[in-house]
Amino acid sequence: MSLNALAQAFGQICLEAAIPVMEVYESDFTAEQKADKSPVTEADKRAEVIILDALSKLLPDTPVLAEESFEAGVRPSVSDEFLLVDPVDGTKEFIAKRGEFTINIALIRKGVPVAGAVYAPALKQLYLGGESAFTGAFEPGETLDEARMAPAQTRQTPEGGMTAVMSRSHADEQTKAFAEARGVVEAISAGSSLKFCKLAEGAADLYPRFGPTMEWDTAAGHAVLNAAGGAVTEPDGAPFRYGKTADDYKNGAFVAWGQPPR
Repeated sequence: MSLNALAQAFGQICLEAAIPVMEVYESDFTAEQKADKSPVTEADKRAEVIILDALSKLLPDTPVLAEESFEAGVRPSVSDEFLLVDPVDGTKEFIAKRGEFTINIALIRKGVPVAGAVYAPALKQLYLGGESAFTGAFEPGETLDEARMAPAQTRQTPEGGMTAVMSRSHADEQTKAFAEARGVVEAISAGSSLKFCKLAEGAADLYPRFGPTMEWDTAAGHAVLNAAGGAVTEPDGAPFRYGKTADDYKNGAFVAWGQPPR
């Protein structure tokens, strides 16, 4: 399969997993607390079951690191190629019913996210990244129609200064200082991996993050941004890599760029 075809397959899986996610979202649900004190809901668990089943058929020989099963102790060994799954990214947005949560699937090859899908079911917006990037509006459970997808492309940095997108829940002083030092003139808020997608579709230019994340939080959005012409680096400009087994797949600080620094 081409990387675009893989991204489309991931997108279809996300659309199907969105059905139970939205059922829970629209109900009077109760959030639980995981061992790391982060929240989780029935939506995460039900969506992950659907995603893992579909991936086992699509890529049966590729190991999968998925947030909820990882928390439960499922730690498959990974090598040059593996999958990262976040069944509901932005659980705080989900619990607050703000809509800015996403379902994420990405394929990693040699430390790089090469195909990914990000779906925001409450917003009904799907983003795909493979050899190229696309976005389109789809209902949860709908069949993905390639003809309804439009290309996504990062924009040139505006002469008047950059727009930074920051986490509504996690923006800190270090993040704000980094943005100001880069000449950012406007900041917009977004939840979950939608921050990468804002850059990918040309709505912003910079997303710095110094707070903690896990690899499954960022990989799909990173794949979409790469395919749209952007990049993700460490703050010093070094490549931002995946498969950090020694760190239990925890990310360090990173910066997502609409236009990669030269």
